[in-house]
Amino acid sequence: MSKLLTINKNPEIAVKELLTFLLEKEKVSGVFSLRKVNKNGAVDYGLITDKSHLDEIVPLHPLMPINAGQVLSRFTPIEKPIAAVIKPCEFRAFIELVKRAQGTLDNFLLITYSCSGVFPLKNNVNGSINDQLTGYWKATEKAEIPSGIRPTCRICEHFAPTNSDILISLIGEETGKCKMYLNTEKAEKFVDGFEGKISSEEFKTSKLDSLKEKRIKEKEEVFSKINTEESGLDGLIDVFGRCIGCHGCNTVCPICYCTLCDFVSANFDYNVPILERELEEKGALRLPPDTIFFHIGRLSHMSFSCVGCGQCSDVCPANIPVASVFKKSGERVAGIFDYVPGRDVEEEIPVMIYKEEEFQELGE
Repeated sequence: MSKLLTINKNPEIAVKELLTFLLEKEKVSGVFSLRKVNKNGAVDYGLITDKSHLDEIVPLHPLMPINAGQVLSRFTPIEKPIAAVIKPCEFRAFIELVKRAQGTLDNFLLITYSCSGVFPLKNNVNGSINDQLTGYWKATEKAEIPSGIRPTCRICEHFAPTNSDILISLIGEETGKCKMYLNTEKAEKFVDGFEGKISSEEFKTSKLDSLKEKRIKEKEEVFSKINTEESGLDGLIDVFGRCIGCHGCNTVCPICYCTLCDFVSANFDYNVPILERELEEKGALRLPPDTIFFHIGRLSHMSFSCVGCGQCSDVCPANIPVASVFKKSGERVAGIFDYVPGRDVEEEIPVMIYKEEEFQELGE
């Protein structure tokens, strides 16, 4: 049975006070959180060890400048404990990296929350997010989909991970009270001594069913517009044909885990002899080359572990719906194995499992 820590304060204030408590009592050596960059509302992620800088943090702010799962993996191995406030898709991305031996859960206190989604990166640059925050938090309180958030957030079904150390209930909750569910013994140990009411209570996922249904309907509509399974290669060319080969999507992707990526090497560039031979055979070539192959390679490599954070679509200068394609493809593949990326650190990645009966099915 999980423990529930109830604090009669606004969640943002309560979280900041908890992080201050953890740093002051030296239960953690640092705090990883979103923090303000300027008065326009722009934020970045920061690792803070001096409590005087905690005034800058906005841990529940609906922006994602980078998927934090990717950043936390770079802290491995780390000896001193860190409290990290991250979004559900960032938490699940980190779990997937831990499975690939590119991260560890040791010495992290991972705090996440029921998430209504985040706004596109452009809102982090032009300051427009300040005008949208009131509507966002009203929608969160009513368990509705806020307007203006990323398309992938509108279709996400895994927005309240109950396997984080601490889960903060935001969706459908009144703003003057903060509910923190302590899901692990580690969480109970860290918050010991912090002011608040402790009781025994499990997080009720049923309270999110209405919002989940709304997001499923949105997902069905988005997926219906991506019909590459019917149009085959021509459909993929229609979707990815305008790719300029910048590789921004795999740079920001937390699940693109290869230390050395073949696609960012010169292996697929045309040298002069190949260029001349291809031109002789075809008469015309697309440049840059092999952009479709790049996306197909990524799809086959890691789409089954896509956590739907939407970073790839957000940074694409050609406005390709990369995240929607990957989510649709990944769900179909992972669904065969009843696999949900980031659901459980002990759950093995399908592509890394080999069963004898599978070879029999292939006639081996």
